[in-house]
Amino acid sequence: MPKNILNRAHSRQLTKHHKIAVAGVAALGTAALAFSAAPSNADTVTTGAPATTAQVAATGTVLQNVKGTVTDQLAAKNIKLDTLAAQKKTADAAVAKKAAVDAAVKKAAQERAVTAAAARSTQRLPMEPVAAKTYTNNLDGWIRQSLDIMKAKRIPGSYNGLHRNIMRESSGNPNAINNWDINAVNGIPSKGLLQVIPPTFQAYHVPGTSWNIYDPVANITAAANYAAHRYGSIDNVNSAY
Repeated sequence: MPKNILNRAHSRQLTKHHKIAVAGVAALGTAALAFSAAPSNADTVTTGAPATTAQVAATGTVLQNVKGTVTDQLAAKNIKLDTLAAQKKTADAAVAKKAAVDAAVKKAAQERAVTAAAARSTQRLPMEPVAAKTYTNNLDGWIRQSLDIMKAKRIPGSYNGLHRNIMRESSGNPNAINNWDINAVNGIPSKGLLQVIPPTFQAYHVPGTSWNIYDPVANITAAANYAAHRYGSIDNVNSAY
């Protein structure tokens, strides 16, 4: 056989093999490209292909789950806000209640202070200034000076009421003392113009007068003060008191 014929036959065989090889490589490349372009999830719908019922159901389930999660989160936030609002309301109510109690306590304290001040004012009124006068050093002068002090201290009594009781108790003697009655037996005899025992004189002593129980003016005003507290006025006393 001629040499060139063999060469041509061999050349045709190589060409045929090459074409098969190229075709195989192209097919493999196309398959690989298609495989790489496809999503990893087997359920994923390829573009242009109709979705299956299972795929639609799966998508709906995902949306429902997302919606449920968002709804739950909003509900939890609403509950938290409601709790905070309730706590604030309770705290505000407690503050308001405490303020009301403090105001009531303060008001009560002020009212007690006013009442106490009024009581002290009634019991021990400050002595009002007495106009300078000259009093005779006798029973008439003692009674008149006592009346001016009593007026300044708002102690009730009249000239006649004082004079009547002085004459019955001591006959006008500022140094009179009773050494025979029960008070004398108990060691606290009655003394002075209106026969006042020492404890009574000290308890009803009128500021601004002498602490000497025998002092005529001090004795009269202390006795009149005691009579005012017990009988309303020395004018209401008509016997031993």
